[in-house]
Amino acid sequence: MIEAEQLCRRFGDQVAVEDLSLRVEAGEVFGLLGPNGAGKSTSVRLLCGLIEPTSGAARVAGFDVVKEPQRVRSRIGILTETPGLYERLNALENLRFFAELYEIPEAAVEARVQRALESVALWDRRSEPVGSFSKGMRQRVAIARALLSQPAVLFLDEPTSALDPVSARAIRELIAELRDDGRTIVLCTHNLDEAERLCDRVGVLSQRLIRVDTPERLRRELYGQVTRVELSELPPGLVEKTESLPFVDSARAEGNQLFVAIADYEAHNPDLVRALVEWGAHLLAIERQPQSLEQVYFDLLAQQAIHDSRTAGGDP
Repeated sequence: MIEAEQLCRRFGDQVAVEDLSLRVEAGEVFGLLGPNGAGKSTSVRLLCGLIEPTSGAARVAGFDVVKEPQRVRSRIGILTETPGLYERLNALENLRFFAELYEIPEAAVEARVQRALESVALWDRRSEPVGSFSKGMRQRVAIARALLSQPAVLFLDEPTSALDPVSARAIRELIAELRDDGRTIVLCTHNLDEAERLCDRVGVLSQRLIRVDTPERLRRELYGQVTRVELSELPPGLVEKTESLPFVDSARAEGNQLFVAIADYEAHNPDLVRALVEWGAHLLAIERQPQSLEQVYFDLLAQQAIHDSRTAGGDP
């Protein structure tokens, strides 16, 4: 549904996006993660055909973003960080106005507007001025607007930014429903817990894509699979014995806890338990200890910063 090849955008001497190459499949939720200034919003604008790339190419829903930007825009929906609604108009009037801008056939407008407002659970509030809505409700109206054209691809830029927990949860549930309906969604977010819950794959961006994969595979690649073992006490030499096991990558102790990195958790966790018991360890609890996507994110950015520093300094 989305193909980008070495997409670059510069503003004068400033590089906003460099060598962006990715592929997003139909029905996939793809998370674009990165700090402020990393190029997330610029990448979305490029893929939506709102600005032209300095170099490179991209196709969205089968159309070239440079040669056919109008066709691209007719097949996408976009939610910017600021909803940009007319506050004196009610929800119904807002969507009717945007339906006209989108050149939706007049005979289809009322049905489209009703379907869009029902999808965000706001049909019963359709006659109320948008200015009286909470920020979360305005976000839902903006998502309804993005759905008016029945888009093949949805671009959502920080959809839960600055929302209270209740409103943010409602927006996440709505995105999950859109995902379950088979929509292709590109989600730009700072909320890494949100990305982990909603995204099939994530890309970590810092002007260029550092890594793309599922959250689980990124965790395994960086850390392996870690088992936390809680003991009544830590017998002398237990860490060294544990590290000698052929299926263990590493082991470390914190107080009476043992953290063991295992290449294949499902296959070898029973072997670990058996060995610890044979060595006289008294186990109180044992569990898989996943690293958070947040930790993956920070470690990838740190690795990239070190790489960039070495490159700038001429180190190999």
